[in-house]
Amino acid sequence: MKIWIGCDHAGYPMKLEVLAMLQEQGYTVEDMGCDGSRADYPEIAAAVGKEVAANPEDKGILICGTGIGMSIAANKIRGVRAALCADHFSAKYTRLHNDANIICMGARTLGSGVALELVDLFLHTPFEGGRHEKRVAMIKDLENNF
Repeated sequence: MKIWIGCDHAGYPMKLEVLAMLQEQGYTVEDMGCDGSRADYPEIAAAVGKEVAANPEDKGILICGTGIGMSIAANKIRGVRAALCADHFSAKYTRLHNDANIICMGARTLGSGVALELVDLFLHTPFEGGRHEKRVAMIKDLENNF
């Protein structure tokens, strides 16, 4: 599994902390920007989203000021199930029940310690399947029909 990560200028410091943790844990990580200079979050969300959608075994991490813009933009890409997470329960259950493939976080709304824990939880929680497979399939049908 490869991790695709991206941020806008507001999320840059947090992205560096997440990158360091992921590299320390031995993950293969691809940084899709930004470099700390002003950046438009829809472009970064598109770059990460396209890669995650094309590589179903991979996961993505997007960080902006609130995480909202990144999640909205990423979810426009067919095959992406991006979830804005600010607590442990959401990070766990978006994987268990929704098979989310991108976690979005807000650098201005979360402390870095919580963000690191959410990423770790997101990456280590498998999709539960079962009754949730039908619902994920319904989400896929929505993106194919609208």
